[in-house]
Amino acid sequence: MRKVAVDQAIGLTLGHDITRIIPGKKKNRAFKRGHIIAAEDVNLLRDLGKEHVLIWEPDDDLMHEDDAALLLASSAAGAGIAYTRPNQGRVDLIAQYDGLLRVQLAQLQKLNSLEHVIFSTLHNCRSVVKGQYVAGTRVVPVAVEQELMEKAKRLCRAPWPLVSVKPFQPLWVTVITTGSEVNSGRIRDGFGKIIRKKIAPFGGRWMGQIIVPDISELIAAEIHNALAEGAQLILLTGGMSVDADDATPQGIRVSGAEVVSYGVPVLPGSQFMLAYQGHVAICGIPGGALFSRKTTLDLLLPRIFAGERIEKADLAALAHGGLCEGCQVCNYPQCPFGKNSCL
Repeated sequence: MRKVAVDQAIGLTLGHDITRIIPGKKKNRAFKRGHIIAAEDVNLLRDLGKEHVLIWEPDDDLMHEDDAALLLASSAAGAGIAYTRPNQGRVDLIAQYDGLLRVQLAQLQKLNSLEHVIFSTLHNCRSVVKGQYVAGTRVVPVAVEQELMEKAKRLCRAPWPLVSVKPFQPLWVTVITTGSEVNSGRIRDGFGKIIRKKIAPFGGRWMGQIIVPDISELIAAEIHNALAEGAQLILLTGGMSVDADDATPQGIRVSGAEVVSYGVPVLPGSQFMLAYQGHVAICGIPGGALFSRKTTLDLLLPRIFAGERIEKADLAALAHGGLCEGCQVCNYPQCPFGKNSCL
């Protein structure tokens, strides 16, 4: 790469994109890499603050920024990830379908610890939709050493692709609502409509809702009935507090399910219970989900529908970022709630 005064660069090949910025209005590419500089370009280059330009001269030891960004993106892209052509030295990575974004955090940190390498992503373990930009990458200088890019390529690929999207599985969902006051008709159930809305973005298929009194043996029996009918996710609503009449946690235990945790460091939603019968997740959902827009359930549903098995350590990690700010206008998942928490 050779630095040349603009009035001496006529007829030479521009070695990099040149950006035009109109403050508060737009930022675009004024000149593209490979452009042959003409006499009429000189004044515009000077208007853009360019008294010198870089002319590309091939070097076996160096890689151009566009090629470097493409190498990073192509090496990092796992299942469900596409990437753009370079623009002003940057390549973006895009979700190919709806799913759970997975970022290999340790690899990401090591990669960005390399000099000149830039790779930014959305938060790990969040829902993304088809066509959404999930990451972007570039290198800082116009040309970088080939040896450096070989190191970067290895970090993008091993032991896993740096960025991927796990597709949501259209699970069959059964809801078991507990509460003698609901079962008797004294109180009208409000959970069914809410749960339908929460599972819809993941393609969840509604099997039905059963209402039972606060008797642990009856709750356990309905869990077994749901499993026998082919439920792939069982959500129990109500009866999750420490009140004397609340029997849902005990009903889940009586069913023989393997309890991962009763209690999760998330507010709201701390009295959430997660258990498994084989590969089927069983979730005890506290009453806060009736009036709080986002709770523990919303943080875990994307991972459950993506087919991940959630462990105790995953739930403990929710503490960092697990405090909902209760914003007047809710922008979840474009907010800090539940982020920086996925191991």
